[in-house]
Order: sequence, then structure tokens, then C-alpha cells
Amino acid sequence: MFIDKQPTGVCLEQNAFVARTATLMALSIANASAKDKQSETFLKKAIEGNFAEVSMGELAQQNGQSDAVKSYGRMLSTDHAAANQKALDAAQELGMNSPSGPNAKQEAEHDKMSKMSGAAFDKMFAAHMVADHQKDIAEYKKASRSKDAAGEYASGQIDTLQKHLDTAKSLKVGK
Repeated sequence: MFIDKQPTGVCLEQNAFVARTATLMALSIANASAKDKQSETFLKKAIEGNFAEVSMGELAQQNGQSDAVKSYGRMLSTDHAAANQKALDAAQELGMNSPSGPNAKQEAEHDKMSKMSGAAFDKMFAAHMVADHQKDIAEYKKASRSKDAAGEYASGQIDTLQKHLDTAKSLKVGK
């Protein structure tokens, strides 16, 4: 039979230490889990967005009137297909399930724009690309602060997104 011969105060201190250590570990795990969740949420949106941008780029090549819009569509499809492969790799590294296409809102936007053509398409497409890339750049900059695969992916895409934004702003619509 084991008899505790330590003074009661020492046992209480040890128990309190163990309890504090367990609490800190639980908080650390919860914080890491929250960061993982943020990274997963970002990557899910990024992958859906890349799928959407590839299809919007293809649509611009089909329905666009100006050579500038068609050229932008080619760049969009090419760049976002390459970016999506990197995003899928980052998602795999984090052990998450990746989406397989754009989300419902993005599909609805594509469907709406697919009914347009010519100068009206060019104008709507350019405005959509400016707004979309402004939003994306802000989200990617925030995500780039993560010290994981999602953050690395985001950091590597900001320059390309800025190029897309600058080009979208410069499109000569309706010519």
C-alpha cells in the first residue's frame, strides 16, 4: 500500500501545476485548431474561386467582343488553373477535403454572364473581375500571415492577383 508522505501543500501545488499545464495544452490545441480551420476555410474559398475564374476566363474567350477581354480570359484561365493546382496541393498537405468546383453563387454568376455577349458582356465582365480581384487580394493578404501551407500558397499568389486586377482595370470596354 502506498502512503503519501509528502506534506499536503506540496501535493496541492503539484496538482495545481498539472491542472494549469493541462489547461494551457488544451488552449494551445484549441488555438491551433482554430488556425487550421481558418486555413481550411481560406483554401476552400480559394479553390472554389480558382475553378470559377477558369470557367469565367473560358466564357470571356467565347462571349467577349474585344480582343483585350478575350486575351484577359486566356490569362485568367491559365493562371487560375495553375494556382488551383497549388491550392489543391496545400489542401492535401493540411489533410482537408477539397471542393471539386465553384460554389453555387459563383455558378449563378457564370450562368448570368453566359447569357450575355458583345460589348454588354465585356462591360459586365470587366466590372466583375475588378470587384472580384479586389476582394481576393484582401483575403489572400490576410491568409498569407498563416505559417502553414495555406499561408505559403496565399503569399505566392498575391502578385498574380494584382496583375489580374490591374489588367481588368485597364480593359478598354466596348471597343
